[in-house]
Amino acid sequence: MRVAFDSQAVAGKQAPAVSGNLEPAEALRQLLAGSGLTASVSGNTAQVYQAAAGGASDALTLGNVNINAQTGMAGAATTEGTQSYTTGSMSTSTKLPLSIRETPQSVSVMTRQRIEDQGLSDLNDVVKFAPGVTLSKIGTDRKSYLSRGFRIDNIMYDGLPTTAGTFTLDTNAPADMAMYDRVEVVRGPTGLMTGAGDPSATLNLIRKRPTVEPQVSITTSAGSWDRYRTEIDASNKLNQDGTIRGRVVAAYEEGNSFLDYRELQRQTFYGILEADLNDSTTWTIGASKQREDKTSDWGSLPSGPNGEDLHLSRSTFFSGDWSYWDQDVHTVFTDISHRFSNGWTGKIAAQKVWANSDTFSSYLTTISPSFQTPLNLGTASGTYRTDSDQLNIDASLGGPFQLFGREHDFSAGVSRRQDKFYQRGGWWNPVPTDIFNFRPSSIAKPSIEDRNAYASRNETIEEAAYAVARFNPIDPLHVIVGGRVSWYDYDNQSGTGDYKATREVTPYAGIIYDLNDTYSVYASYTDIFKPQSQQDVGGSVLDPMTGKSYELGLKGEFFEGALNSSIAVFETIQENRAYALSPNPPSCQAQNRTCYDTAGEVRTRGIDAEISGAITPNWQASASYLLALSEYTKDRTYEDKRFAPEQPKHLFKAATSYQFSGDLSNWRIGADVLAQSSTYKRVGTGHAEQDDYAVVGLMAGYRFDEHWDARVNVNNVFDEKYWQGIPSSTGTGVYGDPRNLMFSLKWSL
Repeated sequence: MRVAFDSQAVAGKQAPAVSGNLEPAEALRQLLAGSGLTASVSGNTAQVYQAAAGGASDALTLGNVNINAQTGMAGAATTEGTQSYTTGSMSTSTKLPLSIRETPQSVSVMTRQRIEDQGLSDLNDVVKFAPGVTLSKIGTDRKSYLSRGFRIDNIMYDGLPTTAGTFTLDTNAPADMAMYDRVEVVRGPTGLMTGAGDPSATLNLIRKRPTVEPQVSITTSAGSWDRYRTEIDASNKLNQDGTIRGRVVAAYEEGNSFLDYRELQRQTFYGILEADLNDSTTWTIGASKQREDKTSDWGSLPSGPNGEDLHLSRSTFFSGDWSYWDQDVHTVFTDISHRFSNGWTGKIAAQKVWANSDTFSSYLTTISPSFQTPLNLGTASGTYRTDSDQLNIDASLGGPFQLFGREHDFSAGVSRRQDKFYQRGGWWNPVPTDIFNFRPSSIAKPSIEDRNAYASRNETIEEAAYAVARFNPIDPLHVIVGGRVSWYDYDNQSGTGDYKATREVTPYAGIIYDLNDTYSVYASYTDIFKPQSQQDVGGSVLDPMTGKSYELGLKGEFFEGALNSSIAVFETIQENRAYALSPNPPSCQAQNRTCYDTAGEVRTRGIDAEISGAITPNWQASASYLLALSEYTKDRTYEDKRFAPEQPKHLFKAATSYQFSGDLSNWRIGADVLAQSSTYKRVGTGHAEQDDYAVVGLMAGYRFDEHWDARVNVNNVFDEKYWQGIPSSTGTGVYGDPRNLMFSLKWSL
């Protein structure tokens, strides 16, 4: 609601923080507490009063003011309770709280409403349907996220970056979405916010926050393959004034899969406290724990030696029936923010993550032809225990400032990121296997004493200082400039390969021009770097790879931010890639090592388009399209020159929901579709291929009353058979889920 007020009456007064789903009268009461002001609300009209002595109220001299509930999202970042497929503000791209239209980069959001409508239980589900990104698998529990030709290696939690781990974090122990309000997606390099990484994209998971008003919900789900899930979410103020608030979330999930022998059990707990230390300072502290226990294959389905499709059943499980992969992720986080009287805000945030993994599984590998097994394949086994401890600290200060008679925005900060990785275990040599007559029970569990020992330990520290400013020289023109200076130190404590990057500068620049109240055009340049460990002829570690992106686009904001659209053309380049010298110089041969030069370069060009939000008050929708043409430009490794052929050239995703009105007002329906062009993986002298495909989902919901709500989701309605991970000759093929159902029932206070 827009609130009009007498500027003289509020001059010099400080308002407390107000948050939560509140009625307008209660929100105004909390906002004006202790100010000597009061307010009344009648229908869609509110009026502010000056409290007189003795408790009487004298009306301020105001004209007739109509306060209308807005269907837009202007300024609102939180998506919970909005029933929207878009958001009014995000800061993942620049650290500045900007709307989607004001951000000069391709950005999207997976809102709480969309997560619930599609029944997306973890981050892997979200990535599958998020605009412009691809979920790829090389095993049932070995996954990677891809965008614009590159792997996504940075995941953020409330704006603090973490490294996506191979064994312990994010992709292979995906975050349970019960804890999160939304996931923000920024495509292209994000070096200003994350430092080192590939020029792909960044996902920022924003946690749910406590509310002042009581809020309780219990959701139970049951579906195909004996899958069951329960979520409990409770939030409220913890004292009469609402200056202390708390929230707890718990989720439990278990079930089987379309894969033989596959089982999964996941337990999630999340708790957060928020306290207003005074009218200007808020302290937050929270913790979460997520554990997964699963029967897991290490590898999956193979192709023929040159990529031939072996037409194996989707349910095939190529590991022992004793195989497992157990994972624990414990997180503690805190932040304290202070709002200064001049409109500036200072914030210190910290997060500590302890991630542990214990796996013992088997996989297919090539063996000597003398065994004369089909395709010369055998089954090997491995066991690994992995610990990854990450500590992130960030301190920032930002706010508006005046220059040449106009208001501008500024933010600056320092950060430190530390990752300690320790893995130990071992492997067993393969035994001959007939994959066409395979039984998991026939694979004997090896004895730990007979393994070939393995250990790896390393530590990575990245420190940085960053700053960004948004200048508004004239009303329609906005210029964003920023940069980050990073110090990167990798210490391989298990051997050689240490490397550093000192004072690595990562620039950011964007310009936005408002054509009118609806449309804006923009251009941007973003950058990122990625250290590499290869050495040149002299034995020095190569300079970091650099990734950069140029983007030119048009954005539209409709219905006061309730609907957002964008279309952009982009070029993403990664250069200084390690390139093996050929022939290998004699001095390198004498040292029994391969020498490299920074001669490699790859490029992706394409189109990125999206529309998301409310088409009508009852109709939410999101649709996105990505054209990505990736190729080697300075590295002739492959004759066809195509880079990242496992990522589609064309990627289309859409989701929609419609709430009926009138006699059918208790009903809602929805649908989603994921469609992509053909992809392939180079195998031997040929290709393993995936043709074009489309997967369709349907949803129907019914609200019985103000407390009870039911929903059913039908996924892969037409039972499309497709590779979610393209196979290789040694078994990396993973099929997408066949047709399946999930029924959900939610009770809320």
